[in-house]
Amino acid sequence: MHYVSTRGYTSNNSAQAPVLFSEILLGGLAPDGGLFLPASYPQVSSEELNTWRSLSYADLAFFVLKKFATDIPEEDLHAITRKTYTEQVYQNARADESAQDITPLRVLQEGDGRKLILQALSNGPTLAFKDMAMQLLGNLFEYALAKNNAELNIFGATSGDTGSAAEYAMRGKKGIRVFMLSPHKKMSAFQTAQMFSLQDPNIFNIAVEGVFDDCQDMVKAVSNDLEFKRKLKIGTVNSINWARVVAQVVYYFRAYLAATQRNDQQVSFTVPSGNFGNICAGHIARMMGLPIAQLVVATNENDVLDEFFRSGIYRVRQSAETYHTTSPSMDISKASNFERFIYDLLDGDAERVRALFRKVETEGGFDLSGAPGSDGDEFKRISQFGFTSGKSVHADRLATIRQVQKEFGITVDTHTADGIKVALEHMQEGIPMIVLETALAAKFNETIKEALGHDAARPKGFEAIETLPQQFVVMTTDVAQMKAYITQHVAPNSPAE
Repeated sequence: MHYVSTRGYTSNNSAQAPVLFSEILLGGLAPDGGLFLPASYPQVSSEELNTWRSLSYADLAFFVLKKFATDIPEEDLHAITRKTYTEQVYQNARADESAQDITPLRVLQEGDGRKLILQALSNGPTLAFKDMAMQLLGNLFEYALAKNNAELNIFGATSGDTGSAAEYAMRGKKGIRVFMLSPHKKMSAFQTAQMFSLQDPNIFNIAVEGVFDDCQDMVKAVSNDLEFKRKLKIGTVNSINWARVVAQVVYYFRAYLAATQRNDQQVSFTVPSGNFGNICAGHIARMMGLPIAQLVVATNENDVLDEFFRSGIYRVRQSAETYHTTSPSMDISKASNFERFIYDLLDGDAERVRALFRKVETEGGFDLSGAPGSDGDEFKRISQFGFTSGKSVHADRLATIRQVQKEFGITVDTHTADGIKVALEHMQEGIPMIVLETALAAKFNETIKEALGHDAARPKGFEAIETLPQQFVVMTTDVAQMKAYITQHVAPNSPAE
């Protein structure tokens, strides 16, 4: 399996020097600023789907991943997936669910030929879907670094859940340090405590005076400084990391196989999305041949993606235009993974992709609506990829949390509530709609209490997490200052650059 950049890069800019999975495992952006994708998507046959129906989650992950990580020996890859996806790691299942299932399905509503299903993705150590990929990433990183006796300094950004998932996956890992940016005072109290209470010497939490997009821009700025990146061995765990996206592909297959009996049946997915990473994995699964009817993007008040899928216009917002909402992990106005889908929408025209995303940086967006003066007319092809979208705001969130609690007896978090609200607007007869859970409700207790009048239940061990001592630094959006901070803590005796 060979990889190319959405902006045209191949190793030495030569088609004769392909990029392999292990070469992009530890990094994020390609050297040309683009994102890596397979030169062509591997396909899954009906026979394979039949075989996969009886597999454990760990074994299913192996069979999906080996289509992408062809340069890792199969016995090593299988050992890694079996080490990652265990009941011990994913032990936070609800009382009526089995931890052995890893990502169990729950039917919320069924009747009139319609079925609404919730896929639990919050059973991992940080109670969020990010654990599904991050735990695998930690083990892959450790494997790759040990083989080469190397070190890695992870530099990432989080709007809430990526940071804690990364830190819990990487804490104590040999040869790995984590520098994690988050928007200062814009995460929930639980999310903040989950990250900042870690005292491990290889974990560095940096609260940035700005919004998530400011943090994300700093990660890209450092990643685009190729000399600094090489010298300080900088890698990333954000959803621009290809291995993380591939790990998320697995649970789309798992949900489909659990929700159907035959391979001629279709399902749809609704995914709460801000950075387009989670639903990008669904797009990849669909491109591999998984029978997905619709991929429904659910946004909050920061509706950049909803606007695009309704109009064909991609218009990023500035920091001052980005709302701080009660589903804060989606408070994003520049979707990093969106470029991967645009590459596919444009049939792999890397030159056009490069031009469009240069326009994002210089003019704030692009227009594929086909209107006079637009940048293209590819919006007419959106339906060929199954995409549609919807939006949910604070009042919707509260109403949905109350409705789900009353009708189904469970408490969902604010992002999952956004997903359920939008899913109900897009259900089709004869096609199950699967909503991907984002996190446990306890992580957003302030809004749960507003909606239901009482606190959300917490798993054992998280009862008083907000009272733990916190360790972090506050910094501005000055990239030079950030580089100096990283340099100081990677090599304390080296002069800051």
